[in-house]
Amino acid sequence: MAKALNVLFLSSEVYPFSKESGLGDVAFSLPLALRELGNDIRVMSPKYGNISERKNKIHEINRLKNVPIKVGDVEELATIKSSSINNPRSKVQAYITTNFTYFDSRKGVYNDPKTWEEYPDNAERFLFYCKSVLETCMVLGWFPDIIHCNDWHSALVPIYIKTIYAKQFKKTKVVYTVHNFKHQGIFPLSVLKLMEFPEEVFKHLTHKKQVNFLKGGLVFADYITTVSKTYANDVMKSKTMANGLEPFIKEKGENFKGIMNKIDPYVWNAEKDPMIKAKYDGDYLDYKYHNKVALINKFGLEYSPSTPLIAMVTNITENKGINLLIEQADKIFAEDIQFVLLGQGEPALKEKLMKISNKYPEKLKCIFELNDELTHLTEAGSDMYMLLSDYEPSGLSFMYSLVYGSVPIVYPTGGLTELVEPFDEATGEGNCLVLSEHTGTALLETIRKAVLLYRNKETWESLARTGMNTENSWRGTAEQYHEIYKKLAKDA
Repeated sequence: MAKALNVLFLSSEVYPFSKESGLGDVAFSLPLALRELGNDIRVMSPKYGNISERKNKIHEINRLKNVPIKVGDVEELATIKSSSINNPRSKVQAYITTNFTYFDSRKGVYNDPKTWEEYPDNAERFLFYCKSVLETCMVLGWFPDIIHCNDWHSALVPIYIKTIYAKQFKKTKVVYTVHNFKHQGIFPLSVLKLMEFPEEVFKHLTHKKQVNFLKGGLVFADYITTVSKTYANDVMKSKTMANGLEPFIKEKGENFKGIMNKIDPYVWNAEKDPMIKAKYDGDYLDYKYHNKVALINKFGLEYSPSTPLIAMVTNITENKGINLLIEQADKIFAEDIQFVLLGQGEPALKEKLMKISNKYPEKLKCIFELNDELTHLTEAGSDMYMLLSDYEPSGLSFMYSLVYGSVPIVYPTGGLTELVEPFDEATGEGNCLVLSEHTGTALLETIRKAVLLYRNKETWESLARTGMNTENSWRGTAEQYHEIYKKLAKDA
């Protein structure tokens, strides 16, 4: 058997400790899948103020207490603690960076939960996190074969290990996964002086007269991946999706690949999920009824057996297509539907949604929070699940809705196009209902079509069951990352 590879997987979010996006789920499920393939993999993430150490069994490591870390002229202490992530087949050690100033004092990961404004010191916060990664490896004397970075928050790590820490990490290779090229970690040039890099590095960290963390990660990584083949192709064809960073991706040649994200089959499982009201045992109607009643009650609506319940779990931002719903609200809520929306985001959009909810109190209810348990119940209790992004790099939410038998109403774009199979009434084949274009009119037309289809219970159940029988686990996909790791380690 081949020698096990040592891998350190870095992410600003890791379920169940923190999750504000699909990144948190991937940083949980992919390391566990890679552990099953025989890798000695560990994850590392910050601990934010809303994370319970007792609930998550986070405990101290004596030799990683009060590690001094400089951010510019300021020295802060990091205490790196230990925990684990688990599913029934695997267990992965987790290192947790703790510090009151940058993390424990904040309830949000990137944004203030009350205003949804980004924390003004996010550059310092994630610089501190990146340095805590390096210091942890130094104290432990553990220099992994592979460090797998995710998004801009860990982008400085490959730069440090190729420059200041090059001697210690001389055999370490870096895989860098970009989940969304829109988020680049852009800050004023004054941030450069906080990093202690040699001046010749600065050009690799600046783009359009600003500091750009993502660019640095792209330049210094050994291999770049993103979250679907379609997204990889679209980014390379576009001159705007990566904000002009395409040439630095192109330089990697064959060391750039799109690999579709997948989901953990134990966490997202209608037959075993402890977070839903009733588990699926083969009786779809009974399973859906009990979860739907629980969900309706949670949101404060009245249960109506003949009325379809549409759900949306989303970050409430412009690009998520919320405006399509707002634009056509009067016509949409004239239909025989109920609608629940769960999420957090921009105050202006939330205000518009609340006005609609107040106008149609028996039709629309919103809960503005990030709530993982309620997310699971929303998937299980809804009849339809709405995905309206103007562009979607991957398709995790689509997969979640299929697993729980909530039929997606979706605008097919980006990575979603690899998963979407439009329902054909003539053949009975397909897994979702699709918008013909990204407009409010197309949304209204698709909802009307869904309502008519829902009245045919036999056809509707067949459509939902098709989705529930889809294979969405990392099986077969995690191997692609494993092969990348092996290739890079061999070249070390």
